[in-house]
Amino acid sequence: MVSFGSRRSGKPAKKRMLIIVNPYATTVSDRLRNLVVYALQGRYEVEAVATEAQNHATEIGREAHEGGYDVVVSFGGDGTLNEVANGLAGTGMPMAILPGGSANVVARSLGIPNDVVDATEHLLSLADHWEPRQVDLGRVDDRYFVFACGAGIDATVVKRVDAHPRLKAKAGPWYYSWAGVSAFYRRYLLNPVRMKIAVDGHLPVEGVTAITQNSDPFSYFSSKPVYVCEGIEIDNGALSMAVLKRAAQRDMPTLLPKLFSPRKPAVRHRQIIGFEGVHKATVESISEDRSGALRPFHLQVDGDYLGERTRVELSVAPGALTIVA
Repeated sequence: MVSFGSRRSGKPAKKRMLIIVNPYATTVSDRLRNLVVYALQGRYEVEAVATEAQNHATEIGREAHEGGYDVVVSFGGDGTLNEVANGLAGTGMPMAILPGGSANVVARSLGIPNDVVDATEHLLSLADHWEPRQVDLGRVDDRYFVFACGAGIDATVVKRVDAHPRLKAKAGPWYYSWAGVSAFYRRYLLNPVRMKIAVDGHLPVEGVTAITQNSDPFSYFSSKPVYVCEGIEIDNGALSMAVLKRAAQRDMPTLLPKLFSPRKPAVRHRQIIGFEGVHKATVESISEDRSGALRPFHLQVDGDYLGERTRVELSVAPGALTIVA
């Protein structure tokens, strides 16, 4: 539980800022946290609180909305940001970002410096140019996502990476690459879970992976953006989707280069079906095990593993999050 104080009187008006810190994020340390708070106190009335468990940042965000703050800052990786966004969605409370993770997809896509010192200076400058904007959120069942949701191979990769946080922090994108290759050869070449994807009024399609994006790019490999879908803006009121029809080794030489091409992204590959302007969609398993029960697929949102599902519903929440960037 967070204790929220009242605005002090008799001092120059400063915006009240609550920083939600994930102490286990890749680049976050107590020393860095203290330096960031000290710097921001020059322009803001700052309080900081550390998360203690999964989804704690969501709880803190909800409380902050009722505590009279002017802005809530997510200081951690994309997973922390996702939790904060879920706490602030629909409240109108502005959220700012300090990158502390390994990818920091949302921060980079919004033009926020990836270095936390530079990002702190950027946040200080915003005090004189306070222009909150509304952006969309995607939604999978009852969970919001800021930039992407994946069902299938990318979620399997996230699961493997999240199970080894030290390797994730040490090897970064190279560990993701190893996890991706391992998941593809061990799980998807042999017997992948097949899914049926129904998008708005389109005829259903089938595949082994479905990626839904709310913003572009899909992710980053070190400093290089990874491109999957097309026609996405974080404030255009719609989502974009890409469905990988099959898992075949012979597709990899032509698919991988498209992941790094902004002009011809992965969705233009012949084995991928793309959808733009998506407002609602469903993804459901159509694979059965030996007993006849549906086999579940893996699910991730904003780079955090959510577990296994046999069916999910996707939708968009236009203007649900207020951002200061």
